Amino acid sequence: MFPVRTQIVVFDGVEELDALAPLEVLGCAAASGHQAETALVTLRPGRVFARYGTDMTVDRVLTPADADVVIVPGGGYANHAPQGTWAQARQGTLPAALRDAVRPGLTLASVCSGTMLLAAAGLTDGRPCTTHHSARDDLVAAGGQWIDARVVDDGDLVTSGGVTSGLDLALWLLERHLGPEVACDVERFLEYERRGTVWRPGG
Repeated sequence: MFPVRTQIVVFDGVEELDALAPLEVLGCAAASGHQAETALVTLRPGRVFARYGTDMTVDRVLTPADADVVIVPGGGYANHAPQGTWAQARQGTLPAALRDAVRPGLTLASVCSGTMLLAAAGLTDGRPCTTHHSARDDLVAAGGQWIDARVVDDGDLVTSGGVTSGLDLALWLLERHLGPEVACDVERFLEYERRGTVWRPGG
């Protein structure tokens, strides 16, 4: 089985848990010997200041050609913060990079208001998706088909609700790519039980 290569895109104002919960889940899988490679990436290497003051140095750059999954976290949308998804959507550089990333074999995923960056890229138009409840109306206005579920899997687009749903998103991605035994192993290690239902078309 080939390793699942995941890149988690971070930016100034990113919500810590949005990014680090999937990193924890996927990193735990790798540490347990499963075929998962995960890294934080950014558009330009250097320091990233997260929403609650975490100061990170990120050396890896987003390279979708070298990934099977790209996860886009959220943060700073509901309050229109000067750093975060609201600002990134209006600045346009990250949505453009996500739009250019689309290719066969790549899954784009999001946590919380990270979905709004995919929406700004035009990638949720007419598609089932979800986001933090505070951004629901904006997601619909942008053309997304709102689904009231914690994780929505529409094939090459997998979105999740607010903040802690990043745990469920990452566990679902493990199950989808590496099987339920791997996901259950990681659940047991983290002492976390998945919440809600994964919505998929037709079942």
